[in-house]
Amino acid sequence: MGKIFCLMGKSACGKDTIYKQILSEENLPLKTLIPYTTRPIRDGERNGVEYYFLTDEEQQALERQGKIIELRAYHTIHGLWKYFTANDHQLDLANHDYLIIGTLESYTKLQEYFGTHSLVPLYIDLEPGERLQRALNRERMQTEPKYAELCRRFLADEEDFSIEKLAQAKISNIFINNDSAQCTKKIISYIRKQI
Repeated sequence: MGKIFCLMGKSACGKDTIYKQILSEENLPLKTLIPYTTRPIRDGERNGVEYYFLTDEEQQALERQGKIIELRAYHTIHGLWKYFTANDHQLDLANHDYLIIGTLESYTKLQEYFGTHSLVPLYIDLEPGERLQRALNRERMQTEPKYAELCRRFLADEEDFSIEKLAQAKISNIFINNDSAQCTKKIISYIRKQI
């Protein structure tokens, strides 16, 4: 039976960069499990790579079909944005291991759906000041920066990934991302031991 490695951490901790570095490792046979969202696509993102970008109507159609495993909705400055995982064409746990980017909430819901034996948490952490600076630098590069949303997400992440919530989810193995290359090497080594 395959495993789902759930890469998670607060916004701007380096998840996307590490995710791409892990997937570029030639001798690591991981498939992607791309999540879905109804939020607008950001500059530089591609549909079907970071996320599948759907309309609210498309998300509701999947829900009516019973294909949504877990769904999170966030009231943002720009409206309601949904993020979710679907039981779709991507999943074949009998034959493959997967890597997904998620939140602590999505991890616990996936764990409920697939069982504790199938989910492996990979929690990335970074000093808050550095994380905030990275988020600000990234937002400045957008065509229409959304600074209020950046602030909301930063504060929400402090609560969503609190020490108490990490302990409740039994996540104790934390990868510190002071150096992306070194952090990625540690995560890849950990994944190899789990497969």
